Amino acid sequence: MTSPQQVDIRATTYPIEQYRLPNGLRVVLSPDTGVPVVAVAVVYDVGIRLEPQGRTGFAHLFEHLMFQGSANVAKMEHMSYVQGSGGTLNGSTHLDYTDYFEMLPSNALERALFLEADRMRGPALTEENLANQVDVVKEEIRVNVLNRPYGGFPWLKLPPVMFDTFPNAHDGYGSFADLEAATVADCQSFFDTYYSAGNAVLTVAGDFDLQTAAALVDRHFSDVPARPAPPHPSIAEPDLTAERRSSYTDPRAPLPAVAAAWRVPDPVADLTGYLPYVVLAEILTDGDASRLVERLIQKDRTATSLGGYVGFMGEPFAVREPTAMLLQAHLPPGGDCDAVLNTVDEELRRIAEGGLAPGELERVKARIATHVLREDDSVMNRVLRMGTAAVFHGDADVARQLPRQLGEVSADQIITAASLLTPQRRAVVEVIPGGAQ
Repeated sequence: MTSPQQVDIRATTYPIEQYRLPNGLRVVLSPDTGVPVVAVAVVYDVGIRLEPQGRTGFAHLFEHLMFQGSANVAKMEHMSYVQGSGGTLNGSTHLDYTDYFEMLPSNALERALFLEADRMRGPALTEENLANQVDVVKEEIRVNVLNRPYGGFPWLKLPPVMFDTFPNAHDGYGSFADLEAATVADCQSFFDTYYSAGNAVLTVAGDFDLQTAAALVDRHFSDVPARPAPPHPSIAEPDLTAERRSSYTDPRAPLPAVAAAWRVPDPVADLTGYLPYVVLAEILTDGDASRLVERLIQKDRTATSLGGYVGFMGEPFAVREPTAMLLQAHLPPGGDCDAVLNTVDEELRRIAEGGLAPGELERVKARIATHVLREDDSVMNRVLRMGTAAVFHGDADVARQLPRQLGEVSADQIITAASLLTPQRRAVVEVIPGGAQ
């Protein structure tokens, strides 16, 4: 048996075929005859950080509108066609991209391609659909943020502390005033700018013949009008040079909580420098043997739960710069946020000055690789990871290389990363409980 010190993590080997249609649409095909299903995803290179100023929540609102019918598909028929085939579907809005996806029996591949191509040509942007979906999104905000303990913590609460510019700092769920002010003209402009074939990646994985699938893609997408991808505006901001702190009272939170974030290297331009922070977050918080779980929960009992991850929405491999490594903790009654932060600082110094324990890095890398590989067993996860890799890195093969690259992270890289997570470079948000205790 291979010892923990000799873990060999290799790139995955599922096939990938990549090409571009004349209208600019990037296509990624990954056949897998070992499953009786197909997954189809379209990833658009636009997310929360590119929505217009004064229209907070607009990217998410537009995702909802994409399900309200299109040129040849009536309202609600997209869902009924997929579900009637025995499939599932959804869409999601993220900081830097928006995706739409289906998983169906393999004989329904053409149906999914037709549906995605039809709404890529143009969704049904009407006053009625807009008003209806504004109400739907407002209700989602009530359920997920306003009327929930710790709603929006920390992904909505930390960015305005860490960042100064609208793209990075604003509320991605949106304000009711901004949502209600959205017009059909705003929607059409957003679609025309960002929902072009040249700004999208179509990925297909599962049980299909490569030549047949390519012919179906050409049949349904080749006549989508060609519009170039818009230039990406810079959303860069300087790093912090002094700690920033904020607190707020959550009337529904029964216990205190705290979250801290530090800027990390550019995940696209410097993936090699970025991945050590992905591993470091797991060293600190993943499992009972992790450093901060042992200290904060098992020994000191200054926290009741703990999490560490990279990316404000917890998706380390599908985000652009600027982004951050986050640590969050819920505390017992009367808990001391500064005590938690001091312990975090101590453990980071221990790594920076004393290095890692024997086998510690190998154990954590094996856990991360296992998690990534298990996710890739699902064709749905695979199409999404390939799609975002193509959007951010220009190459879907980056998705296959992630396990190998994570396995190559060295102890020296972890030590360097830990040494840079100083109090002077962090943003902190404290939740003051206002609920029944």
